[in-house]
Amino acid sequence: MPTNTHIASGLSVAAGIDRLAEVAVRTGLNVREGQQIILTAPLDALPLVRKITEHAYRAGASLVTTLFNDDEATLARYRLAPDSAFDTAATWLNNGMAEGFRSGAARMAIAGGNPSLLSGQNPDRISRASRAASIARRPTLEIITAFEVNWSIAAAATPAWAALVFPDLPEEEALENLWHAIFMASRITGDDPVAEWKQHNANLHKRADRLNELRFAALHFSGPGTELTVGLADGHRWCGGSSEARNGITCNPNIPTEEVFTTPHRLKVDGYVRSTKPLSYQGSLLDGIQVRFKDGQITEAHAEKGENILNKVLETDEGARRLGEVALVPHSSPISQSGILFQDTLFDENASSHIALGQAYTECMLDTDDISPETLSARGANSSLIHIDWMIGSGETSVWGLDASGARVPLMISGEWTETL
Repeated sequence: MPTNTHIASGLSVAAGIDRLAEVAVRTGLNVREGQQIILTAPLDALPLVRKITEHAYRAGASLVTTLFNDDEATLARYRLAPDSAFDTAATWLNNGMAEGFRSGAARMAIAGGNPSLLSGQNPDRISRASRAASIARRPTLEIITAFEVNWSIAAAATPAWAALVFPDLPEEEALENLWHAIFMASRITGDDPVAEWKQHNANLHKRADRLNELRFAALHFSGPGTELTVGLADGHRWCGGSSEARNGITCNPNIPTEEVFTTPHRLKVDGYVRSTKPLSYQGSLLDGIQVRFKDGQITEAHAEKGENILNKVLETDEGARRLGEVALVPHSSPISQSGILFQDTLFDENASSHIALGQAYTECMLDTDDISPETLSARGANSSLIHIDWMIGSGETSVWGLDASGARVPLMISGEWTETL
């Protein structure tokens, strides 16, 4: 879509923010009477935060605690802090959040920071700060990836993000356009968004159920710059749309979502793959990613933009070079068809089939109650401090399911589902 195109969702921005907040609380979190919510958000997301807070209390939440981050404060650290500061992270804060989740709090995150915030900053400092933050976040990451609590992510339009998505528009118009693009992608523009989400979830569940029936041993992706076989973990489970957390609450982790996804086998990924969309990671943009896998591990890695950041990411730990997720998304998804490059993984991953480096979601494994980390690893689930999705699907990418004998079943041809699914 041209960057000077006006986008209209049929809603005023104020009405759309209110609807998005309601869907985030009722469909995303499905918050329960008396439940606390821990919410994180960019400072510029205040209008959405306030509406989410209102809807949360109407739904019976006992306490909403919001933690804001500010882009300018983050940049001040890179400009002014001593070099030794970049090995430091707020471990105490993450431990406190983890304790909140263990006590029953729900997790709500608002995306919307500047995707290119750290462009031009020292890549070594970015890498060190990211690693320190990843280590500090480990207690909360384990809770989220194990789906111990109901959690969700939604997005708020912010001026810096809007300027990147619509660079040819004046600031106010770009911001309004981004809000409307978020509303449409988040499926809140119809007469009854909650009911529409219920139907959308049913469609994704049907797709995941069919893949679970087929029980493929591996997937093969083929497209420009890509010939990649992704083995699937022993006892893997396909998921999509809403899921029941271990606390018994059914929630939608991502608003929006168009994917069905599962757990790859950490030792059974082979071939080469090229990204089809840029990846925004920790305020840096990585584009033209090309990697080669052997026995599950990345052995070669290049990028046309941000290669130094990519290589630093891969050095995070042993699991950073292996896959923790594989997801299928049709090229005809509404986000893909919008023609908008959001430069935000929450949206761009739902425009394209994708893989994720790092930590696996044990939600996508069968029979994991009281299972040891060693047993999970033996079944193929990867462990890492990171979980980074990047896009490999397009209208030129086809996907086959491989059974245990190696027989191929077409799942996607030129980016679209076949009759098999």
